[in-house]
Amino acid sequence: MRKKQFKKTKIKKEKGTRKTKPGKKKKLKKKISPISKREKIFGEKPVKKEEEFKAKLEILIRKGRLRGFVTFSEILHFFPRAEEDIETLENVYQEIERENIEIKRAKEYLTIEEEPKETKVRKKKTSVSSIEPKLDSTQMYLREIGKVPFLTAEEEKELARRIERGEDDARKKLAQANLRLVVSIAKRYIGRSPNLTLLDLVQEGNLGLFRAVEKFDWQRGYKFSTYATWWIRQAITRALADQARTIRIPVHMIETITKYTQARRRLLQDLGRNPLPEEIAAEMGISVDKVHHIMKISQETVSLETPVGDDEKDSILGEFIEDEKELPPSLIAARELLKDQLKEILVDLAPREQKILKMRFGLDDGVTHTLEEVGKEFGVTRERIRQIEAKALGRIRDHRSLKKLKGY
Repeated sequence: MRKKQFKKTKIKKEKGTRKTKPGKKKKLKKKISPISKREKIFGEKPVKKEEEFKAKLEILIRKGRLRGFVTFSEILHFFPRAEEDIETLENVYQEIERENIEIKRAKEYLTIEEEPKETKVRKKKTSVSSIEPKLDSTQMYLREIGKVPFLTAEEEKELARRIERGEDDARKKLAQANLRLVVSIAKRYIGRSPNLTLLDLVQEGNLGLFRAVEKFDWQRGYKFSTYATWWIRQAITRALADQARTIRIPVHMIETITKYTQARRRLLQDLGRNPLPEEIAAEMGISVDKVHHIMKISQETVSLETPVGDDEKDSILGEFIEDEKELPPSLIAARELLKDQLKEILVDLAPREQKILKMRFGLDDGVTHTLEEVGKEFGVTRERIRQIEAKALGRIRDHRSLKKLKGY
């Protein structure tokens, strides 16, 4: 019995159990959340996100009531991460539209608040026709899509049901109501390609929006804007990959180039110098040969018409590039002298023999002809042309000026 009891106590020790004395309860440490710790130390109370959102929105709406409009820059000032959270951005738009406040995106509208009242009254009286010519195509497009009201969740579902039934009007209405979403996403990609303007990016994003309209499933419960955002981004990034460079690079390779650029920038900051290919390879976890390949592909194309030097009128880059097809001047001069010497020798031959040799060896146009081709030209057999050619070459070998050709 003692042995069995000893074994039991040993097993208990191995398990790490600890006996507590009777009458004493084990005290459990109360976990304090990070927010309550901060409140305890600094005396701060946690601010709810909803209250903060409402406070910022109230300031923005108050500002818009005074002027009659707010700018897109002001919205981003109060809600800097609004574009990443499309739902928040839509809520802001809906609240502003509900107050009949116009949303403008042009930077020049920021200074209108400081103008005197008299100028504002004058501006109201000015006709629309006088303002229209001053607007560029981008402003006109933004103005047009700004007239389309936002859709509620129920309206989106109703349109989605109509789309399932094959109604084209419902597709058009759902797409038009989300054109502002395309602009907000396309704006973040400005400057990534000199070949694509804002309107080009918006056009590509609209194609993604139309695909989202076709594939949207309202029964899953999420909003259309959340679903469409991914299609719009994909369409814009694909367009940048296809059209941003003169020589197209595959999409997967562009992602690799982006990682290479980020790794190179990190190493440049850490080392204080341009990193070596070996260091970049170690940072990215790839081979050195792969790094050299990425460096070669990531080079930008340069126009041959690029001016060189301080004075742009002096010369262009194309003038400094060697033409490998062009012969050296010394060889060109030697060939011209050889032609002159051959002409002196051919003069002593019969006209028929001269023409046959010129056609056979391409002395006129550089194109050699076969015996059959020359025979058709003269209306004789190829054997007869061969005989005339052999006879003419024999006379050239015995010519007195043949010694002059030995130097060539």
